[in-house]
Amino acid sequence: MIDRVTNKKHILLVDDEKPLTQMLAMLLETRGYDVDVANSGREALQKVSPHLDLIILDLILQDFNGFEICRRLKEDEWTNHIPIIILSAHSLHADKVEGLYLGADDFLAKPCEYEELFARMEAVMRRGNGKAPTNEQRQQDSIILELRKILDEALVTPYFQPIYVFDPLRLLGVELLTRPRTTGLLASPETFFKQAVRFGMYPELELLSWSKALPLVGPFLKTEKIFLNCNPYFIESIDFERVLKIFESNHIPPKNVVLEITERSAIADFDLFYQKLQIYRKHGFSFAVDDVGGGYASLESIAETRPEVIKIDRNITRNLSHDPYKRSIIKFVVSFCKENGIIPVAEGIENKDDLQLVRDLGVTGGQGYYLFRPTVEVDFQAFWTKIPPM
Repeated sequence: MIDRVTNKKHILLVDDEKPLTQMLAMLLETRGYDVDVANSGREALQKVSPHLDLIILDLILQDFNGFEICRRLKEDEWTNHIPIIILSAHSLHADKVEGLYLGADDFLAKPCEYEELFARMEAVMRRGNGKAPTNEQRQQDSIILELRKILDEALVTPYFQPIYVFDPLRLLGVELLTRPRTTGLLASPETFFKQAVRFGMYPELELLSWSKALPLVGPFLKTEKIFLNCNPYFIESIDFERVLKIFESNHIPPKNVVLEITERSAIADFDLFYQKLQIYRKHGFSFAVDDVGGGYASLESIAETRPEVIKIDRNITRNLSHDPYKRSIIKFVVSFCKENGIIPVAEGIENKDDLQLVRDLGVTGGQGYYLFRPTVEVDFQAFWTKIPPM
């Protein structure tokens, strides 16, 4: 709110670089603003009040991540109306996207032209006096805050589902199926990952899932594989050395890893995607294409990825006995796989009849509730002893 006595707008400047902060505070005061300074996240949370007109926030603080401060302020009904401008030297594209999705109204990189900062401040505060957010905007804000909370507090639970090869029967590996620990809008895993892709948080959430799962499954892997979902954006955006380090720290060689490519996001740069794919391959990683015959997978992704495994979508394997078209699709996939040395795996096997049909059609392996339900327990002995008769 504007001070009724001095007609000044109240600004809270949050930054732990004291000399620069003091200089900016002086410049703001010469422009007629009433400025309060917080040199830490804790101090900022103590000084914030609903009467502020604007918060200028750095991302790099000694005690708190600036994203966390932004999330807390936007999550609190007492302070979520206050405009926030992030002003930070930490200005990667991903940081800008995350800051804006968390509710920040603008993002400037240090160093910046002060005249531009002043102009943006006034623009943001004018917008702050506009119309109330719509229900759609409120729901979007809630989703972003929920995603951020899940990521910050590591609120995911790894589940594992075995994948079998039929003839002769053996355990090919286990697939990681991550479940968010929330009762909110993102309780459904499908919705959870779809919204994570939408708001640019998918790569970090996938890495979080892997980091929680690999210590559990790593000690049991011998010749078996761990199947991990990732989309093209993950391959394009995440530094390979960072990915490799996760497996090295858990003593899992890349030869035991199959990355399942799902097309929940489009390939932004084909050359970059295939270049990075080759880096993974040179280090021993294998690939699967997920949702073939339905869902997201395309023939182009199969041709370009050249996977070691093709996973036939559960919508194709379900109720095969009543659908000759689905059986024809599976025959085509099996023929393609045999010709190119690829393992076809049927997903979503839910009863004995579907299991028998996919085997009769030549499918090499499968997974599904009939064979073994997803479990939080990594028990390779149970994966063998509790499987129903073939």
